[in-house]
Amino acid sequence: MSNAPSEHHTCLPSGKIPQMRVVAMPHDANMHGDVFGGWIMSQVDLAGAVCATRRANGRVATVAVNSFLFKHPVFVGDLLSIYADIVRVGNTSITVNVECYAERSQLETDIVKVTEATLTYVATDDQRRPRPLPPLIDAVDDQA
Repeated sequence: MSNAPSEHHTCLPSGKIPQMRVVAMPHDANMHGDVFGGWIMSQVDLAGAVCATRRANGRVATVAVNSFLFKHPVFVGDLLSIYADIVRVGNTSITVNVECYAERSQLETDIVKVTEATLTYVATDDQRRPRPLPPLIDAVDDQA
């Protein structure tokens, strides 16, 4: 593998904080060093659920993977930065767009967007039945 950045080199999203960061380890990969798609999917689902849980102020369940695109492979040792943004809110559901970037550190860090997905979650109660989302509370300015 070359130490030069790939032709797919990009930057992490400016002004955004990742929902999660995780390093791909050898047990997450096949014998060729490519990380399993299922492992990546689970990390994306976890990051999306964190975002949806905050909006729901409680338990959520994944009800749909609306789209999932593997743009480039993930390798052992890649640091994944996973970003999640709410794109739609229904009565009980929250749709989240998730983007995953791999930082491939060698002599020079190469950042590649490896995955993008859209998932839908539903807020659930203690009996795991759908429940309405709480209303958003406007931020109050404490300065008088």
